[in-house]
Amino acid sequence: MRNKPHMSKHGTIRRYTLIIEKIKRGQFPSFREIREYLHEHGFEVGDRTLQRDIEQIRYEFGLEITYIRNRNGYCIDYDISVNVESFFRFLEIVNTAELLTESLAESKDSLHHISFDTGGGLKGIENLKPLLRAIKDKHEITFTHHNFHTEKSRRYRLMPYLLKEYQNRWYIVGVVAGMNQLRTFGIERIENLHVESITFTPEDNLNPAERFSETIGLVYSEHPVELVILSFSPIQGKYIKTLPLHSSQTVLIDNDAECRISLRVAPNFELMQQILKHGDAIKVLEPQWLVDEIKGSLRMALGKY
Repeated sequence: MRNKPHMSKHGTIRRYTLIIEKIKRGQFPSFREIREYLHEHGFEVGDRTLQRDIEQIRYEFGLEITYIRNRNGYCIDYDISVNVESFFRFLEIVNTAELLTESLAESKDSLHHISFDTGGGLKGIENLKPLLRAIKDKHEITFTHHNFHTEKSRRYRLMPYLLKEYQNRWYIVGVVAGMNQLRTFGIERIENLHVESITFTPEDNLNPAERFSETIGLVYSEHPVELVILSFSPIQGKYIKTLPLHSSQTVLIDNDAECRISLRVAPNFELMQQILKHGDAIKVLEPQWLVDEIKGSLRMALGKY
């Protein structure tokens, strides 16, 4: 049975997702083919609605959908689009929420069949909206933050630059008053948040999104970006291919003996943790200094048994 067309904001985002899905697959789909694709997924939309959706995707999210006349179809112009990966991740989050909401609406028993990670990722999410507004409007914020290492709480004044999501938790990245370096704070440990009336001018040379794009996780690295080559067992390689460690991941070898990948990253603590968690299903091949560090960590771990 065909689903009824969605009229909610969730439904609009779902249409955006389907339009982008169709265009991302290539082949320069025509306006009619995109509309038929929406029709197949339960959205009966007219030409004006579809045209407005394409314009809104461009206007609201900065994703440039371009019509190529000699191909009689559409494509995504990645060169002039902004924050493409962030937008795609946003669509994933919204669509997951919508599908779960629909399932719950159909049957209250749906939650009996779903198991969520119990990591406490919801704590502090009420701060997301004021934090995002402070970043956009360039307002300083003050808050109390609890440090797990010192077990002490401290009041901070921060110039916020970026909201960062990592492993289903959210972090605020910015510059603490009196410092000239970026700091990262988990929002689940933020209390007494206050958006100040004082504004600030962001430093051009501090671009946290760009720096995060060169690393895995939350810790900035003192190391320069370099080529890291990892060899996985064939079975573990299947998981790594479907859930890449980093956007730069490239498969070099994929056969019955190994799945070898390369990453172009600034090695940091989180990369080490990712390597170590795979146990004997992984081997570091390059760079040599990272090989030596992993060997040292494994020797220390073995020495505890």
